[in-house]
Amino acid sequence: MTTSARSPGSLGPRDVARRCGVSADTLRHYERKGLLPAPARTPAGYRRYPADTIARVQLIQRALLVGFTLEEVARVLRERDSGRPPCRAVRGLVAERLTALDARLRQLRALRKELEGLLTEWDATLAATPPGQPAHLLDSPRLSTLPVRVPGRRDGLRRISDTR
Repeated sequence: MTTSARSPGSLGPRDVARRCGVSADTLRHYERKGLLPAPARTPAGYRRYPADTIARVQLIQRALLVGFTLEEVARVLRERDSGRPPCRAVRGLVAERLTALDARLRQLRALRKELEGLLTEWDATLAATPPGQPAHLLDSPRLSTLPVRVPGRRDGLRRISDTR
């Protein structure tokens, strides 16, 4: 879409980016992903965004903050732009995020407990190790009980002892 002059209220990419706390590259990325409609262009080819682009970019940023992917946000916005309210789908996505967050918090609490025990064990090892001698802390059998990241696993974790 081309416009012959700057429309009143239209903004350049730097203005939109600055007001939203993103880069102009991010705006172009959002256009490519279908999150933002193609902006009007000046005769010289410069992008000109309507003022309501700011609210849309801020909505995208908030959705990303709560864990939506760009693809999910694009799908929701397509639904909304076509006149179909995506409210139930949005609620379902956030419910999924909450369930995943609860699972991650359980993992983190368990890891914290493991690390506390590891530090207690290492403190005892260090107290019994003469100064200047290695304590071999990283060779501790307790470390094999800690989870490691594994590509492809849904939770991304497995115990080190699972690999032996």
